[in-house]
Amino acid sequence: MARKTEAKCRQCRREGEKLYLKGEKCFTGKCPVVQRNFPPGVHGPTSRTRLTPFGVQLREKQKAKNMYGILERQFHNYFERATRKVGNTGDFLVQILEMRLDNVVYRLGLSKSRSMARQLVSHGHVLVNGKRVDIPSFSVKSGDVVSLKPTILTSKLMENAGATLEKHTTPAWLLLDPKEKSGKILAKPEGQDLRQGFDPKLIVEFYSR
Repeated sequence: MARKTEAKCRQCRREGEKLYLKGEKCFTGKCPVVQRNFPPGVHGPTSRTRLTPFGVQLREKQKAKNMYGILERQFHNYFERATRKVGNTGDFLVQILEMRLDNVVYRLGLSKSRSMARQLVSHGHVLVNGKRVDIPSFSVKSGDVVSLKPTILTSKLMENAGATLEKHTTPAWLLLDPKEKSGKILAKPEGQDLRQGFDPKLIVEFYSR
């Protein structure tokens, strides 16, 4: 299975902002975006130039892809799915991205980053309605219950997870049960929950050239 191998901190530096790809590190002074807020590479400090309209659209698309850890073909397929729906294509695109299983695990606070959530799903540690699902791109729907297998809950990886979940704030479309370390999808994300740090309108413009 193809996957993105570029260092996550390089992706953030290229965009010039935190994409929160490294979990706790992103909230510390060790974050490279804080220490070296310029593009990666030998000419990084002098390479950030004014972008053309096309460049702005491209960077917005790349930012969204990096945030969700998705490669171009799959991302374009999501866009095509969004265009087949009646309404705002940009909002439908974000809705599809948000309802991926790996993203839901991350939004519920069951993992520190989307990449960790993707690994939990791929290794078969995530249950949907009590059944194991090992496909990170699996689309959840309203009423689904997402939980972790009992074996992973007792591992060192999930130490102090209970205390962390008690403080975790989930989006309005998700309901978290900190004690059971599970969550329920109440509805599709709408309104403010679709504002995720990038402009989907620019992505629609990019693919509509």
